[in-house]
Amino acid sequence: MKIGFIDYYLDEWHANHYPEWLKESSGGAMEVAYAYGEIASPHSGMTTEEWCRKYGVTPVDSIAELTALSDGIIVLSPDNSERHEELSRIPLRSGKPVYIDKTFAPDLQTACRIFAAAEESGTPCWSSSALRFAEEYRAVDRKSLTAANFRGPNAFDTYSIHQFEPLFMLMGVPAEQVMYLPGENYYLLLLRFSDGRVGSISGSSPDLPFTAQLTTAAASCDLTVTSDYFRGFIESLVSFFDTADIPVSHDETLRIMAAGTAAREAREKPFTWISVPALRETDRI
Repeated sequence: MKIGFIDYYLDEWHANHYPEWLKESSGGAMEVAYAYGEIASPHSGMTTEEWCRKYGVTPVDSIAELTALSDGIIVLSPDNSERHEELSRIPLRSGKPVYIDKTFAPDLQTACRIFAAAEESGTPCWSSSALRFAEEYRAVDRKSLTAANFRGPNAFDTYSIHQFEPLFMLMGVPAEQVMYLPGENYYLLLLRFSDGRVGSISGSSPDLPFTAQLTTAAASCDLTVTSDYFRGFIESLVSFFDTADIPVSHDETLRIMAAGTAAREAREKPFTWISVPALRETDRI
């Protein structure tokens, strides 16, 4: 199976590791065969052609050409989610399985348009943070969970998705309100969920591990993620390309994007509860 990479620029951590992992996890049945990069890396200066020579991938001149040649498509651009809608426009009308890297979209409206394009054409499509697949979360009794607090490294814009994903996965319901509390080299986002439960996500220094405090009516526990969550993610990605079955529903991803949209508004109004936009069918049109 020939997989195509579409990226804003290719010399970044995900693009540099996914080819080997996909080939290994699929037992050689899948390989990254084609790649398109919109620009040269603004960090290293490496061009698409240079990256392709380094990783043994064939460069293509357009997204349309890559879509036609590939059996499955990965839209990367992990640090520039504002490029996802344009980079995925042609693949999402192809009917071929498409994975869009985290963070899925910069806001709820963009997310709705991306999924609408996929749903209208019957194209299998999904997105997720790799943290969703950490083994530590599998044993959590979701039915008894009353509150959850997630902590992780780095700034809100690019790394909060790694706390949002497991929080919403375990809660299983939409958030209704958020409040943002800023600090020096620190943020804290409080969330009220539709069933009355509460949660939070926070980020701090680059070396902070991904941890969680999970509370039930009877007890609480602390979890530190030490498992190889990228292995679980890649296994799910291989399964998706093999079966076209999406492992994360569009509705759950949209709930996360709605909370992220409200959180960005809350950053402009710290210490104030901000309502999370509700999902409507009309939002997807």
